[in-house]
Amino acid sequence: MNEWTYSDWTRTVESEELAAFYLYTPLCGTCAVASKMLNVVTELKPDVQIGKADLNYVEEIATEYQVESVPCLLIKRKSQPAEKVYAFQSVQNILEKLS
Repeated sequence: MNEWTYSDWTRTVESEELAAFYLYTPLCGTCAVASKMLNVVTELKPDVQIGKADLNYVEEIATEYQVESVPCLLIKRKSQPAEKVYAFQSVQNILEKLS
């Protein structure tokens, strides 16, 4: 997963059929666990564009998508509103969300 800016996210959403943006904060223990799960997901789904960002540096995302807490995975499919995932549960759960 590469670090993305807000403009990276908007550019990816416009050009890809499916994209995901992982939002975290560095001191969040749950975010650390979610990061490990997403590292596995990126290996299993290399065709899906997944970026990440410290929510403290992309405040416009928090406002635009009304992010309520971290970790948060924004999943955007063309012509559909973004889905927000807060409960990562398992790698399998995230894979199902991205299918």
